[in-house]
Amino acid sequence: METQPRSERVKTVVSALCKIPLLFLLLYFFVCSLDVLSSAFQLSGGRVAGDIFQENAILSNPVAGLVVGILVTVLVQSSSTSTSIIVSLVSSGLLDVQSAIPIIMGSNIGTSVTNTIVALMQAGEREEFERAFAGATVHDCFNWLSVLVLLPLEAVSGLLRQLSQALVYTLQLSTGEEAPELLKVLTEPLTKMVIQLDRSVITAIATGDQSVRNKSLVKQWCQNPHDIISLCLCSGRHLFVDCSLSDLAIGLILLACSLLVLCSCLILLVKLLNSLLKGQVASAINKVINTDFPHPFTWLAGYLAVLMGAGMTFLVQSSSVFTSAITPLIGIGVISIERAYPLTLGSNLGTTTTATLAALASPGDKLAAATQVALCHFFFNLLGILLWYPIPATRLPIRMACALGNCTARYRWFAVLYLLLCFLLLPSLVFALSMAGWKVMTGIGVPVVMVIISVATVNMLQARRPHCLPLRLRNWDFLPFWMTSLQPLDNLITMVTLWCRQGRGKYLSYYYDTNSSTLLYVVGIITPI
Repeated sequence: METQPRSERVKTVVSALCKIPLLFLLLYFFVCSLDVLSSAFQLSGGRVAGDIFQENAILSNPVAGLVVGILVTVLVQSSSTSTSIIVSLVSSGLLDVQSAIPIIMGSNIGTSVTNTIVALMQAGEREEFERAFAGATVHDCFNWLSVLVLLPLEAVSGLLRQLSQALVYTLQLSTGEEAPELLKVLTEPLTKMVIQLDRSVITAIATGDQSVRNKSLVKQWCQNPHDIISLCLCSGRHLFVDCSLSDLAIGLILLACSLLVLCSCLILLVKLLNSLLKGQVASAINKVINTDFPHPFTWLAGYLAVLMGAGMTFLVQSSSVFTSAITPLIGIGVISIERAYPLTLGSNLGTTTTATLAALASPGDKLAAATQVALCHFFFNLLGILLWYPIPATRLPIRMACALGNCTARYRWFAVLYLLLCFLLLPSLVFALSMAGWKVMTGIGVPVVMVIISVATVNMLQARRPHCLPLRLRNWDFLPFWMTSLQPLDNLITMVTLWCRQGRGKYLSYYYDTNSSTLLYVVGIITPI
């Protein structure tokens, strides 16, 4: 900037100053769209979520409870909503704490789907998409690994239940204030004009109250909506007051609109951040955020990032909002995956603090059970951090997320497959197996787990100790190509996509290159004779 003329420098500074308010405005609409998106999912799947929670016999199975927590949180797009339902069930005596713990673990996994969806919006730029998807899925990998270790441990020893129970008995608890809603003070004026939901309907369905079976989740405040004066004075007015559409229809409309606003805001945010955070500015921010402290205090920066993530999440009162907000910054390279990981772990802790404060606002007779459930959530995340962060060698989520990012950078469709597989198909399959009984689940699950462990062990030995393996196992060349690479599936998807184009006036020629195992094709336009 020093080599630029004075007028050019003034123009650059003024342009940057004008972009900053626009940045905050886009961020505001981005957060509001996430709130409306959550409401849309609750309208579309809230009743199903309530019905699922009503099946208490199913929830007594730990594996089924875990899957229910995942599916319900994916349906309502809010771990706070699913956790509040769990607290209500425990407080009313319909569900015990032991059965609630696997559901809480599942809700922790389900809430990480939001920032993974946000990462898909950066699929246009390969390198940005690789970083953004890795930054988003590091949350998923941490939650899945924590569940794989802590769920069997909880089933055998009841560790989380005993820790939370001991703390509840030790503390002299009294009913406190409601949890602060600092972010909602800013977003509710806009989101309440769009839609307002009566979330108690979902809880009532879950607790078996049949009187609300046909009640709409949309708040209907105005008794006489045709009276203009009454409508203006109505404190609960929003776009869908006295709407004749069903909850599902309203949910689908809001889903489409909120996704459109979300994508638009995210694209503009990325472009704006790219224009602001470049050159010396980007270098300075990278040094501040990603630089470690001097030796021997290099480890301290990561723990400060954990505290920062917890504090920011406590302020905005939503881990989904915080992790979704930093995902574009990871994509453009401002925050590294190594720094995003402790920020995400802190975000997990921050959201449990808010739930604990909300539990402390419960009535006296429900206080102990509600607080114990919230503390189970806290201890689950705390033990997960102790497992997968203090020792650098155990930070497997970073390596797993980087591998997923590399895969999605090469095969863009893999991101959609990952979402469907991890948050819908795999949980549904495990749920079906758990419902078939322990014998069926053990007979199928144990061999699958053993194969996965064996393959992972061989892969690790191939990379680090190949001489310890038999000559045939030092690589996977003896297996068919489709078992060791996604390229054949990519070729098939490419062929189907181009075949669909053929029907729109294009012809397709292709051939298979055996050297690179790649499908090569030529597309041309069919011209009339």
